[in-house]
Amino acid sequence: MNHKPDSTMQTATAHKPRPMLDLLLSLVLPSLILMNFSGDENLGAETALIVALAFPLSWGLLELLHYKKFNFIALLGLISVLLTGGIGLFQLDPQWLAIKEAAIPALIGIAVLISTRTPYPLIRTLLYNPAIIDVGKIKQKLEARNYRVAFELRLLNATYLLSGTFLFSATMNYMLARWLVTSPAGSAAFNEELGQMTLLSYPVIAIPSMLMMLSIFYYLWRSIHGMTGLTLVEIMPTKPDHHVSD
Repeated sequence: MNHKPDSTMQTATAHKPRPMLDLLLSLVLPSLILMNFSGDENLGAETALIVALAFPLSWGLLELLHYKKFNFIALLGLISVLLTGGIGLFQLDPQWLAIKEAAIPALIGIAVLISTRTPYPLIRTLLYNPAIIDVGKIKQKLEARNYRVAFELRLLNATYLLSGTFLFSATMNYMLARWLVTSPAGSAAFNEELGQMTLLSYPVIAIPSMLMMLSIFYYLWRSIHGMTGLTLVEIMPTKPDHHVSD
């Protein structure tokens, strides 16, 4: 008998979220480096920018390569880091940083809107999917109570709200970048302002966006509960029992 799990499969599927480590490597350390080591007496502007960007870049690549799975968020992070580095190293006008900061969430928001015209709206991928809730059980109850069409309208509304969340993030990113980053790219002052913007983006943008996402999930949950009568526990996905045969 062989009870050893497939190590390759374990590596690909056993990825556990590590938000504190993500926050440290992608936000805190790069910001501290940019704000404290960009002067000529330390690393210098260009070297400090390269060192700071190396942390999220290396972490994103490690996540992608180690778990062998396409990670859309990690890919966006890599693109964002490379663009930020390019703006600093090639000393482009700081307004391009504001445009870059707004472009990625804006493109996601537009993609969410476009997805409403396809058979695969992104709300199903992000919130209404079998990994988060028991979609099969919900469908059965909706059909039994003749609420299927009404619920599809609620999903459409949730998709619009989700798109609005990303567009809010794009607007706030642009405003924060234009407000904070005003020095010439490639200078020590530019790096310090970039570090400040990175730190402030979490409380100013990420937390409100997260609260908006939770509100959308609550809207979906209230719709599901009202139309199916299912409780929150009942709509949670059930994990199949794993029996080890002798």
